[in-house]
Amino acid sequence: MSVLVLQLAGPLQSWGASARFARRGTENAPTKSGVVGLLAAALGLDRDADQQLAELAALRFGVRIDQPGTRIRDFQTAHHLDTDEAMPLSERFYLADAAFVAAVEGEDALVGRLAAALRAPAYLPYLGRRSCPPARPLTPAVHHGDAGLEQVLADEPWRAADWYQKRSSHQERVELTVLLEARTGDGAAQPLGDTLRDQPLSFAPRHRRYALRTVHSRTVLVANPLARPRQAVPAHDPTGHLEGV
Repeated sequence: MSVLVLQLAGPLQSWGASARFARRGTENAPTKSGVVGLLAAALGLDRDADQQLAELAALRFGVRIDQPGTRIRDFQTAHHLDTDEAMPLSERFYLADAAFVAAVEGEDALVGRLAAALRAPAYLPYLGRRSCPPARPLTPAVHHGDAGLEQVLADEPWRAADWYQKRSSHQERVELTVLLEARTGDGAAQPLGDTLRDQPLSFAPRHRRYALRTVHSRTVLVANPLARPRQAVPAHDPTGHLEGV
């Protein structure tokens, strides 16, 4: 098994797991359906290629929140292309100035093929929506060996922006949240987790389908490259000037 790691950072991101009429929300971190869609686009798959999509959806997914960003709201208007009638006002949410480390775990051959596709993608990647391009390279990296998804996400360097890391310069190590997809099929008892409807079954435009999956949350400690050692405070004796009096 291998693990493919991606850097997801941009001025705006939007990772919706559900949509209600004119309200389009975003999760606090990249969804599996969004990242699988990014991988499918890099491979050049059609939206109705359900068989190839199933192979990607079988990958185990995890994400680390390196810079949570700020949730913002936008309102959008549109007109019907044929009738020119005004469409309902839509409310859309985004994450501004966020950065994440996303990873998928799977067979060596598939992970290697995905890494190659990301370095020369058939379609340009975007962070949840087409209006959200990445601000930094995805920098795909493949990890082989015994280190699994959890360990790889714990070992990755902190990918937050420099200005954000400087805010924690008093800390040599920072605590980050990791969201891990529950293991399936090993027969072991699994701890309770949150359920999210972002397991992609089909991206067909007329009938998109998603299933539920279980997500576990934990924290990891990573080094802060911009940490500064605390300066020693000189000793001070408020009664020292009274000596010899």
